[in-house]
Amino acid sequence: MKSLIYLIVGIFFGIVMFKSEAASWFRIYEMFNFQSFHMYGLMGSALAVGVIVVQTIKRKKMKDTSGNEIKIQDKNKSIPRYLIGGILFGLGWALAGACPGPMFVLLGAGYLPILVVILGAVIGTWLYGMLRDKLPH
Repeated sequence: MKSLIYLIVGIFFGIVMFKSEAASWFRIYEMFNFQSFHMYGLMGSALAVGVIVVQTIKRKKMKDTSGNEIKIQDKNKSIPRYLIGGILFGLGWALAGACPGPMFVLLGAGYLPILVVILGAVIGTWLYGMLRDKLPH
């Protein structure tokens, strides 16, 4: 039953991403060229909702579906870590025209060339897993 709920939520997420044009390469191109507010508005509203939800979870000591209290640990404060990671993520996003969520939305919408990007993301994730202990964190 839980898998069905996750599938329904994933399909809803995909529909929202596609209909809002968040998975559109042209919208992403406009954003990186500072030609449109569309994507900044989408991400800004998602950030605001995320902050509100996380604060609600922390303050009300909410529980997960198993009845365990949800504990969100504070992140390590490290400027180079987030700066380098953000630059790499942004470069990949700009080159591919999609970040991880929209990659699968585009595949579901029938854009088969995105399979090359998904393959690259899987290989990159695998490489990171292999090299994680040797990288500075």
